[in-house]
Amino acid sequence: MSKRSATEVNATSEGHGEPRKTPRGESKQREHVADDEMGEFEDAWEDELESDEEVVDSEAQKGEDGMDVDDEVMPPIEESEEQPPEPNVFIPGVHHLEKDEILEPDDAVYVMRHNMSVNWPCLSFDILRDNLGDQRQRFPATAYIVAGTQANVAKNNEISVYKMSSLQKTQKENDSDDEDEDDDDALDEDPLLEHRSVPHLGGVNRIRAQPLPASSPLPPVSQPYYVASWAETGKVHIWDVRPLIEALDVPGYTIDKSRTHTPAFTINSHGRAEGFAMDWASSGEANPSALRLLTGDIHSKIYLTTTTPSGFNALSQPFTSHTSSVEDLQWSPVEPTVFASCSADQSVQIWDVRAKGRQSVAGIDHAHESDVNVISWNRSTTYLLLSGGDEGGIKVWDLRNVRKRGATGPNPTPVAGFNWHRAPITSIEWHPTEDSIFAASGADDQVTLWDLAVEQDDEETGAMDATPEGGRDVPPQLLFVHQGQKDVKEIHWHPQIPGTVISTALDGFNVFKTISV
Repeated sequence: MSKRSATEVNATSEGHGEPRKTPRGESKQREHVADDEMGEFEDAWEDELESDEEVVDSEAQKGEDGMDVDDEVMPPIEESEEQPPEPNVFIPGVHHLEKDEILEPDDAVYVMRHNMSVNWPCLSFDILRDNLGDQRQRFPATAYIVAGTQANVAKNNEISVYKMSSLQKTQKENDSDDEDEDDDDALDEDPLLEHRSVPHLGGVNRIRAQPLPASSPLPPVSQPYYVASWAETGKVHIWDVRPLIEALDVPGYTIDKSRTHTPAFTINSHGRAEGFAMDWASSGEANPSALRLLTGDIHSKIYLTTTTPSGFNALSQPFTSHTSSVEDLQWSPVEPTVFASCSADQSVQIWDVRAKGRQSVAGIDHAHESDVNVISWNRSTTYLLLSGGDEGGIKVWDLRNVRKRGATGPNPTPVAGFNWHRAPITSIEWHPTEDSIFAASGADDQVTLWDLAVEQDDEETGAMDATPEGGRDVPPQLLFVHQGQKDVKEIHWHPQIPGTVISTALDGFNVFKTISV
């Protein structure tokens, strides 16, 4: 992969994209004059009376040519060019908010930034494909997502399809005034959030939409678009959400509740054991309807469900190499029978569904110091795997170095590792097209963007050469830190809007695009 000098991203690395730290009560104050202390008005057009002596002195000061001659030349009055102080950049782990301080986002580093509030917090969501085209750059933007709620009572939970529209470009104070006034990008409208929901018994631990081939259109409304939900009841439900999307796009469309409000299939293989790990795969353009769904539970078991011409088929024999809760699953992007898993047993395992005994074929036994919470398989450089641990560490693994089961030798070491986050990693994902860029979120309320292609250039001087106040080094690969959400649970790149990230947290959704990616 290509290498980029750290100075190329100096502008973003120096500010880190964090919100600025501003005292809560700080504002510009105006001086007011009380009514009973009203000053004297001065009439600028009032005639001034001069004495005879004043007139004579004035005439005497004129030169022979009739011009006034000043005895003292007063310096011109210059307007103050003093600039207001720059806002402080808040670096997590180095700076701390005082009692009366709040974080204020710096919109200069965002191309787009929106906050979305919903009725119930969503622990998990996924991005739905749409028919609006790939590589979209124009604004306002539109995005579709599916999410599952964490309501106060089990019967109040829902599966919701959200349509986020009128996502405008961030307005900056220094925007050029000579831009085309008719440009749609310059419209100043509030974003619109619409949704259609179906009831779901129990909170939704994780939700994933079936993969669709790149650049393929959304299936017609007569065909299903499946979404799987991991319920806290121990069941995995598969839903058809295609009519819900149609209802958001076509006014007056009537939803067939017999199709949407009842799961198309329910996986009961896990019994009463709930879980969080889940991932879809398809056979691609050759046979997009041939789907494979992996689900892993807290009792260390992984089950495979496949599709047949007559519907779904849940295989009864589990994969059983883990010794603790299975936290995440990822299908190989190139080998249809291979997948990876991570677990609270601190390991990352590689599996082949063709292997006898349903045991892993390779693995990293002590990938992290504690639970391995999340993994992500690189879609472009297919031997790279990301992992995020409960200790806050992020590691990059070269799967070509992973030891096969039964082989002797030392455990592989990561090709890169980062300890920026100060709390468990809750989500991690490679960029869909840039093989060196990834995003991560942590329980420390940070969403971070990284680029492995950035290298520190010791011959160049820049902001990253010095350790910030507080003694914490900022990795040159850290492009951006997004803050402002509480208890961030999951993040995803939008595959059709380059550089756009959507995150879910206790206080709702954020949709943003930075100047860094």
